Amino acid sequence: MTDLKSGPNPLFLRHDQLHQGIELLFYAYRDFTAECDAILATYGFGRAHHRVIYFVARSPSISVAELLAILRITKQSLSRVLSQLVSEGFVSVQKAQEDRRRRLLQLTDKGSVLERRLSEVQRARIGAAYRAAGGDAVEGYRKVLLGIIDENDRRRFEE
Repeated sequence: MTDLKSGPNPLFLRHDQLHQGIELLFYAYRDFTAECDAILATYGFGRAHHRVIYFVARSPSISVAELLAILRITKQSLSRVLSQLVSEGFVSVQKAQEDRRRRLLQLTDKGSVLERRLSEVQRARIGAAYRAAGGDAVEGYRKVLLGIIDENDRRRFEE
């Protein structure tokens, strides 16, 4: 028999449970980004810089168009951030050989060092939470996050 006191039934979530989920997400994001924000501030960078560095690291030779599609920001916003990262030596830009109009992005050695530093603190936080929650909770968390993101982006995470 199912233990009815094991937690909220997802089919009958009340407004207060949904609001708590929203609030937990806000607090988690605040704390997940706080240490990185402090590191980024020493470079005069913000979260937009972090997102560019992260996704360029995850997809070396990503095109500017592909990065724009992931970040869903304007060309103008990306241009400002990317120009700073390139001028300060964190990201390099090459033209694609098959189409010289396409610009491909890669982290420089300096950019890779910063990316590792930022990712280390976030991996530690996520890892500790995963270990504390256990395997079933980790899979449940993954399903919840996949349910939150837009359907088109879910395809990126299909196994």
